Amino acid sequence: MDYETVKAEEFGRSLSGIGLNLLVRDVERLAAFLGAVFDMTAHRLSRDFAIMSYHGELFQLHADPTYHAHPLPALLPEAGPRGAGVEIRLYETDPDAAAERASAFPEVTILQPPTDKPHGLRECYILCENGYAWVPSRRL
Repeated sequence: MDYETVKAEEFGRSLSGIGLNLLVRDVERLAAFLGAVFDMTAHRLSRDFAIMSYHGELFQLHADPTYHAHPLPALLPEAGPRGAGVEIRLYETDPDAAAERASAFPEVTILQPPTDKPHGLRECYILCENGYAWVPSRRL
């Protein structure tokens, strides 16, 4: 499937398993961050929407206004973090390299620097400006 030209209804019908949609204040800005720090690819990138790919997995970014008739935005804070309690784990990204690249983004917070964990992973926690916790991890 060509993610650059696929029609919305065809893409929607192709989805299966579990999906992830992130509501964000600025799609293009978050897509640039995800590409630079985690080597993700943005498809169909616009100010309203992007299909993001990471090691064969897909998820979507939607700008707040695209959910104008949806009940979820009424629950979102106008400022501050949004994704409290959710970890988006990226098992194919070196946490040391990601933390270093993330430091170039002043709006990003390194919640936890790269650390070896007892569950067999080296990981760090990077909070993007939308409040989502991105957790690049590698097996020890």
